[in-house]
Amino acid sequence: YIYFFSSKENTEMFMKNPIKYIRQPKPKLPVPVKIAIVGPPKSGKTTVAKKFASVYGLLRLSMGDAIRLVLNNQPETELALSLKRHLHKGLTVPDELAIQVLDVALMNHVCNTTGVVIDGYPVTRKQVNLLESARIIPVKIFELEMDAKEVFRRALLDKESMNRPPYPEHDSSQILAIKNSCYKQHIDEIRTYYTREHQNWCVIDAFQSKWWIWNKVLQEVQVVVKEIQIYLERIREGKAAGIADLCITPEELQYRLGEFGQYCPVSLAEKGELVDCSATSSLQFAAEFRGHYYKMASQEQLDKFLSRPEVYVPPLAPHPLPPQEMLPKKLTAAEVKALFPRSAEMQGYCPVTYLDGKQRYEALVPGNIEYAAKYQDKVYIFESEEKLLKFMRLPEKYWNLKLPRKLPPVKEPILLTALPLAGYLEQAIATSLIKALNEVGSLKPKFPFLSIKETALLFVACHLK
Repeated sequence: YIYFFSSKENTEMFMKNPIKYIRQPKPKLPVPVKIAIVGPPKSGKTTVAKKFASVYGLLRLSMGDAIRLVLNNQPETELALSLKRHLHKGLTVPDELAIQVLDVALMNHVCNTTGVVIDGYPVTRKQVNLLESARIIPVKIFELEMDAKEVFRRALLDKESMNRPPYPEHDSSQILAIKNSCYKQHIDEIRTYYTREHQNWCVIDAFQSKWWIWNKVLQEVQVVVKEIQIYLERIREGKAAGIADLCITPEELQYRLGEFGQYCPVSLAEKGELVDCSATSSLQFAAEFRGHYYKMASQEQLDKFLSRPEVYVPPLAPHPLPPQEMLPKKLTAAEVKALFPRSAEMQGYCPVTYLDGKQRYEALVPGNIEYAAKYQDKVYIFESEEKLLKFMRLPEKYWNLKLPRKLPPVKEPILLTALPLAGYLEQAIATSLIKALNEVGSLKPKFPFLSIKETALLFVACHLK
């Protein structure tokens, strides 16, 4: 074999002990990284982006850079001519053209080999939609969070700096106020979208030093790159691999779900439990195996699936998922009411409490309509959400119970005014009377020329009044 070295010193070190250096593990696959950094003006986006470009060789790409790249390198193309028509009129470039420009700029060989840092984009919901349509999805988007007061403070420091360029900059307080206001207007919607769809949003406190911010961003990127490398290696070897940081859309997840849908195959195989993982959109405990996606209920179950996936999927899986019509379904209170005149099974008593209470008389507890489920075309209501979740996991265990002949008496509300006098006083003013008696016992008042008894009665009367 022929080996190449970066310096003469390295060559000499290799010559002295070659076995040491050729028996090390092979480097992992290089993964081009696509990240984006957004934030209010003066939050340090460009500083972080330039640091990535200088240290790791990533291409820093703002929208202005992308436009200049197309105008300088491809001046005769239809895209460049469209850009010039807008720019020569003094207009801003429309978002539709800007996305085309960004798409062309991302064809750069540096983006495809090392990666790219998109500086300050996207900043509106429309731009997000256009990026999605062009399939431009950063593996991580960093939001540098900072309030308006800090924006103006940093702008003032920049104006006093000696390193300002010779040309005037758009950094007056009025322009910064408009930029910051526009940013704040859209960022919540963008954050919500990326958090829900791709789970690739990361908020960073921009008040910290630039070194702290750099380290934080670097740590997050390293985690993502490592996850992608592990995924590629395991898939190439035919193993199961986690898909937590791959920016998989809900539509793609739905299209490639395996035989168990969003139910945990490990819980079904080991305990026979139907654990529905669709309540959360996170893919933290999801994995890919043989081209299909599977969601697990916890890290422990994900580890089991990754180590021996063949055991938990057909044909070796011990329990297949029941057909859709045989799966339990949660109902809201409105849905239960809409099923009227159909009544709940077991006369509205909670089946889980009854069976777990060894079918004793004391375990007959009425259910709450807020916690309801439909199974085998029957409606059940439960005492609490915990009991509802228990039923959803093991419906076969609880669904076909029979009530005993003797049932608790029906609890009907009694009007307060229908109570006898002593009962009315107990229910209506007992608490106030106890407070009054406690006060008179603590203060021990004595009015002049009145007895202790008359004083206490007057005090209690005034207290109650």
